[in-house]
Amino acid sequence: MLTEERLARILELLDKSGSVTVSELMEKLDTSESTIRRDLNYLDREDKLQKVRGGAILKNSTVFNSKDDEVNLRKMRNVDEKNRVAKYAASLIRPGDFVYLDAGTTTECMIDYITERDSTFVTNAVGHAKKLAGLGLHVYLVGGEFKNTTEAIVGEDALYSLRKYNFSKGFFGANGITKREGFTTPELKEAMVKEVAMDHSRERYVLADSSKFGIVSAVRFAEFTDAKILTDCVTRSEYSDCKNIVEVNDQ
Repeated sequence: MLTEERLARILELLDKSGSVTVSELMEKLDTSESTIRRDLNYLDREDKLQKVRGGAILKNSTVFNSKDDEVNLRKMRNVDEKNRVAKYAASLIRPGDFVYLDAGTTTECMIDYITERDSTFVTNAVGHAKKLAGLGLHVYLVGGEFKNTTEAIVGEDALYSLRKYNFSKGFFGANGITKREGFTTPELKEAMVKEVAMDHSRERYVLADSSKFGIVSAVRFAEFTDAKILTDCVTRSEYSDCKNIVEVNDQ
């Protein structure tokens, strides 16, 4: 099959179903994975579709995601992008800051770039607390129920603890970001922890690589305008003029 025919077929399949996966395209077009991925990259650059993890969707469409993947799987995705965002976020910490660090793989990356030692951290992530303490930083771990999937502390005890604090800065992760649904995550208990911590933070930052835009998870924990978004780049046109988005792709 000629390249032009294959590209046209991909767009035809996408138009019919609204989304396609790499494996589906491999089967239907009898083509290798590397060729399909190259085609999707080309069509994404040409603004014909929106690449997402494992496939593509119609341009500017919304993907619903109700499941949280294991931490070890998420750590392997978009590593370079996460590190660029994390490095910039860490540079925002100033002497005397009282910082909330949310559970998440991008917020974990922040810890490797923290140079400010005259600051105090509160986190609901066991792994984050261990890494922060290993750097000699002053850290508090929120108590409560342990959620194995994200290695986060959640539940009523966590909410009770967080309501005592007033953070100068809060850094948060999100599974999905859209203008309409705001910042979302798959699980209610974790969403409640994020919501309370954000409500008690004077400056609020959501760390998200570009793949999180256009994704909607089951539970909203904040409105789109409630926080400044730190991302590697804005690839979707409807977000290009948002004043609360900071692109850090050149950091």
